[in-house]
Amino acid sequence: MASETEHTAGIEDGVRRRDFINIAAVSFAGVGATAVVLPLLNQMNPSADVLALSTTELDISAIQPGQAIKTSWRKQPVFVRNLVAKEIAEAKAVPLGDLRDPETIDQRTKPGKENWLITLGVCTHLGCVPLGAAEGENRGDFGGYFCPCHGSHYDTAARIRKGPAPKNLVVPPYEFTSDTVVTIG
Repeated sequence: MASETEHTAGIEDGVRRRDFINIAAVSFAGVGATAVVLPLLNQMNPSADVLALSTTELDISAIQPGQAIKTSWRKQPVFVRNLVAKEIAEAKAVPLGDLRDPETIDQRTKPGKENWLITLGVCTHLGCVPLGAAEGENRGDFGGYFCPCHGSHYDTAARIRKGPAPKNLVVPPYEFTSDTVVTIG
């Protein structure tokens, strides 16, 4: 009987050793998987230079009525235009049924600041930079912006009116922090 007790004790010790080896192997595999997955996920985060440009503060006091400027936000061009009353009236007069991507000018500007139109300067067709922000540039058939790459024409509210672009110029998130300063982003 003593040999049977010794045999049972050996099996119990064997099971314990085997369990320890299994737990150690699973733990080692878990640590290894974590060591591989965390850097993989971390490399998908935005780079430091992009995070640094997550917002752009812009003084708009020097932009005269009827004038537009080009700046950048997140390495993309941004158009800031100080619309005159005639441009706003022209944009409001366009029936929404005539627009490929129907949006009113009021939806594209902030209440109380309807004269300030802020859009990304990237054509929604293939990503070219439209003309019309600088003095003397071609503003297209509708007085807004013209993309020279494939001929998209945008109106004074930066809405697509003619050409291959499927959507209006994108309005980025922005807010006025004072009467003369706007924060984009």
